[in-house]
Amino acid sequence: MIQDTIPSSRYDVVVAGARCAGAATAMLLARAGYRVLLIDRGRYGTDTLSTHALMRGGVVQLHRWGLLPAVIAADTAPVRKATFFYGEEAVTVPIAARDGIDALYAPRRYVIDRLLVDAAAAAGADVVYGVRVRQLQRDGSGCVTGVVLESESGRVDGVTARVVVGADGMRSTVARLAGAATYRVGQHASATMYGHWSGLEVDGYGWYFAQGLSAAAIPTNAGQVCVSLSVPASQFTPLFAHQPNRPFRELLSQVAPDLGRQIDRAGPVRLSGFGGQTGFFRTAYGAGWALVGDAGYFKDPLTAHGITDALRDAELLARAIDAGSDAALAGYQEQRDAASLELFETTDAIASFDWDLTSVRVLHEALARAMSREVKLLLHA
Repeated sequence: MIQDTIPSSRYDVVVAGARCAGAATAMLLARAGYRVLLIDRGRYGTDTLSTHALMRGGVVQLHRWGLLPAVIAADTAPVRKATFFYGEEAVTVPIAARDGIDALYAPRRYVIDRLLVDAAAAAGADVVYGVRVRQLQRDGSGCVTGVVLESESGRVDGVTARVVVGADGMRSTVARLAGAATYRVGQHASATMYGHWSGLEVDGYGWYFAQGLSAAAIPTNAGQVCVSLSVPASQFTPLFAHQPNRPFRELLSQVAPDLGRQIDRAGPVRLSGFGGQTGFFRTAYGAGWALVGDAGYFKDPLTAHGITDALRDAELLARAIDAGSDAALAGYQEQRDAASLELFETTDAIASFDWDLTSVRVLHEALARAMSREVKLLLHA
């Protein structure tokens, strides 16, 4: 149930962060019978920075959890093929009907995050917004035994829990307070500007590449298409700090001329931007705590795999918490890393923009193989 205040002082699991990773983790644990508190410092049903695309693994998860019909009912466009444009060459990959799905989807975050939160609440989790983690509670041995939470009004509540899960993003408060170590860092970062247009003629996911540039066309909800443009992070401020619409249109016309002409006809929209962040792996667990989603593992968003990562790792972590041992949590980190490492390194190489149109195609082939292995992990774990 979604609450206005913390309804209890004792839970099995407290999850900080009610976006994809945290809401999915809370849902799965509540469905397994655990008493779960899901908190977020933000507001219910709001948008956030994202270009929305789900890969096969993420859509398979939503299907298995019984949430895909609600995604479709929210007027989310089905994606039945992906086309990679390497300059003037186009390579189209149809979305095969298997694993219980026949299309991919790219729901807006105010759609998918809300659906996951609602599913967590329906499973019995208590959900409270406008609350942040102030500190972690520990016993004499240093094991985390709960959290101290602070509401927007200044009310402070102490809550005990067997496990505290940080799903609170790349700048995770839980990770910082727990002392989670960063043990692998990427070398490159891309920056992205994007907006949403109506009336564009696109067919499935469109991924566009030119030297030093990348763009995407991602059909989402209500007939809109998310159009994004990515450049090396070092170029973000010089290009987009002032009047970003003009450089956005000019660069988009270089990498995706037809798409550029379409948005010129459609007119300007509000653009959102992400200036870039190198990827990292953090220690995913410790005594009484665990991390999921961007809090524990973040990779450059250029390959649009972040939501799929979040849903995958939510299931891996929920299984580990249900198993109830340090060995299971260690296994969660091992599985996460094994499923992520090639995706991470390949994405980092693409984010370098140190490629030509032949070599980036090879990187995409490696990415596709890694995503196929990811789906097998989820279906057979």
